[in-house]
Amino acid sequence: MNKAFSAVPVVDISPLYGTDATAIAQTAMALKTAASEVGFLYVTGHGLNAARFDAMLAATKNFFALPLDKKMQVYIGNSRNHRGYVPEGEEIFTMGTKDAKEAYDLSRDLPADDPDYRAGNPLLGPNQWPDLPDFAEAVAAYYDATVKIGRVLLRGFALALGEPMDAFDALLTKPPSQLRLIHYPHDPEAEDKPGIGAHTDYECFTLLRATAPGLEVRNGAGDWIDVPPLPDAYVANIGDMLELWTNGAFVATTHRVRKVSEERYSFPLFFSLDYDTRIVPMPRFVTAQNPARPALVAGEHLFAQTAKTFAYLLERIKRGKLKLPECAVGLQSFGHSKGEGPPLTP
Repeated sequence: MNKAFSAVPVVDISPLYGTDATAIAQTAMALKTAASEVGFLYVTGHGLNAARFDAMLAATKNFFALPLDKKMQVYIGNSRNHRGYVPEGEEIFTMGTKDAKEAYDLSRDLPADDPDYRAGNPLLGPNQWPDLPDFAEAVAAYYDATVKIGRVLLRGFALALGEPMDAFDALLTKPPSQLRLIHYPHDPEAEDKPGIGAHTDYECFTLLRATAPGLEVRNGAGDWIDVPPLPDAYVANIGDMLELWTNGAFVATTHRVRKVSEERYSFPLFFSLDYDTRIVPMPRFVTAQNPARPALVAGEHLFAQTAKTFAYLLERIKRGKLKLPECAVGLQSFGHSKGEGPPLTP
């Protein structure tokens, strides 16, 4: 369960790239402890080339420096698969608060003749790329590299759950894993209060890089704990899908972004499963005291939650142009912010 932690653990995943069985098992145990007791961890030993991150950061800065009318040429509301520029105020989280940020959302860049896209899948298909030299190349390279790290991390979580290392590989043929490029403008008048409302992430887990502090997570005592960036480390956190798979043993910990005066760039990669994956709690985590939670379809859950926080999608729902999947649950249906939940059994 989410304990009254005061810091986020660091886990070196480099053994997962090797063949040392003892080191791999120790890494899996460290992942298990972090996922069940905190729900957050720093990931080191991932092997990402620093130059790849630097190139993506430079491309991101160039994009957000464009005039608003240029950025709005790739407005996310112009797409039918949730790709493109997100202006400030487009997203609304808990308590109806609007986020003081702008973003650019992308995912796996599929061709326009992809059969799922042509069939109307709301999360799969091509990206909207701005007409900006080197932007698509730098961002896509970072996306591909981080997705590969996510595949390795999921293998580590499989071992942590007592499964074979490749147990979940078959569920990653064409997942709608999303990368967000987020810009928090410099605000000298910013007060020490939330910038993104408290929430959990909808996917399996998130791999985050950021250029400045601001991220906070809520521990089992209800206290907010700072999670500042560490050099060359990702911040990873458990999402709704892993919480459901483990029937609450792995914790999708509630988190938020605090308003800070300095300019900040943030890059979360939301690692998901294939759209049609049906997620059911593993039998080993189901007991009479902890009955199985309702199953969800991965992509339907992801899209339903997304649609509830974006103004352009809410407007489509209001006009009857969009219907939420029947599996839709409330935005606060996951996460044990006060420490509820069963212990992780061996």
